[in-house]
Amino acid sequence: MKQYTLHQIIKRVAFYGVTLLLAVLVIGTFSIIYLNNSLDTLEEKKDQLLYRNDALQKFNAATEQALNDKKEELSVVSDRLENIEELIGLSPAQNVSLVERADMATLTSSDRAKIFQYVPSGSPVEYKGITSKFGYRTHPTLKTREFHRGSDMKAPMKTPIYATADAAVEYAADHKKSGYGKLIILDHSFGFKTYYGHLKKIAVKAGEFVKKGDLIGYTGNSGMSNGPHLHYEVRFIQRPLNPYWFVKWDQENYTQIFEKEKRVPWQSLITAITQREQPAAVPPSSPKVLLSRAN
Repeated sequence: MKQYTLHQIIKRVAFYGVTLLLAVLVIGTFSIIYLNNSLDTLEEKKDQLLYRNDALQKFNAATEQALNDKKEELSVVSDRLENIEELIGLSPAQNVSLVERADMATLTSSDRAKIFQYVPSGSPVEYKGITSKFGYRTHPTLKTREFHRGSDMKAPMKTPIYATADAAVEYAADHKKSGYGKLIILDHSFGFKTYYGHLKKIAVKAGEFVKKGDLIGYTGNSGMSNGPHLHYEVRFIQRPLNPYWFVKWDQENYTQIFEKEKRVPWQSLITAITQREQPAAVPPSSPKVLLSRAN
């Protein structure tokens, strides 16, 4: 009996030992397979990261090259702009500060009169406020977000419109493609232009010369408009400027515009204007020539 019991114990121990060994082998095999798969996955991710890093480096290099190209283009445009400014008589003044040239005390009344004569200033209509400002807005008709290049000035139907500076009439007709309706474009001196849109009636013809304060038309609702008003723009070398500062520009706040509108080379502009010979005085055709002074 003792021998039989010992034999049984040995068989059980051997069975459990073999079972444990098989379990270890199976677990070890699956572990090795799992680790190999994990290692393969890590290697694949590593390769992907290396590929993405390489692609990112190439993208950064391309972006940097594009930025350099744009800088060169901007430099060329800037040089061309300087050439244009020189052609229209706005070569930079040497060793003269803007404060020295723009300060009221350094300019005679005749100098200031010439500046207001050649550069758009004052309100083209009796000023009653602005319904739509200069800048980005939702178009009242198209309902799309776009840049508004001018100011929509409050004005009832058939309100008289006056030139804000001496100019030649560049355009005076219906401009259907743009949505301006009946449009007047005045070409002023030194690179300035003013636009008057959505008119009811035009009182001038292309090619005519008008003086500051001359009647040029009447407000209306033509073109892409949702009500009577005047769309008024001021541009300098085709760059749209905020008309509000020009509408409010007068003798009382003469220096304010130099701080508010810095896209105009005021220093050289004032020098060019004040050095220009004053033409013979011509009386304005309307007592409303300086509407802005009354506002």
